[in-house]
Amino acid sequence: MDDINRRLEQINMEYFIWIIYFIIIGLSMYANSFEKKYFLYNDYHAREKYRKLNTFIFIVAVIIYFYFVVDNYQDVKDLNFTDSPKKKELTELSFLATCLVFVSGVIFLYIIINDPDIDTEIAFS
Repeated sequence: MDDINRRLEQINMEYFIWIIYFIIIGLSMYANSFEKKYFLYNDYHAREKYRKLNTFIFIVAVIIYFYFVVDNYQDVKDLNFTDSPKKKELTELSFLATCLVFVSGVIFLYIIINDPDIDTEIAFS
């Protein structure tokens, strides 16, 4: 029963995270309008708005990615010797993939913070 309750808690959190992702998508589109304005009109005020929005977006994304790292780590810790080899492998691979997504988010955030001239294109890919 604990497994079912844990899974239901995970699903409820995922609903909340999906809402945050929709907000991030909207903010990303809004930020892109400032990026475009900067490149078309050399508007430095627009460039700073773009950078601030992207910094905020990636901070939120990194927090979400960190949540998934912790959640997947808990799944790995909850594995026991009676679990199938396939379940163990897939759970560990899921944890690895989540760690890599987290690292990529941190790298993108680093780029945004350290590229004031927005020479590097940053996008969720």
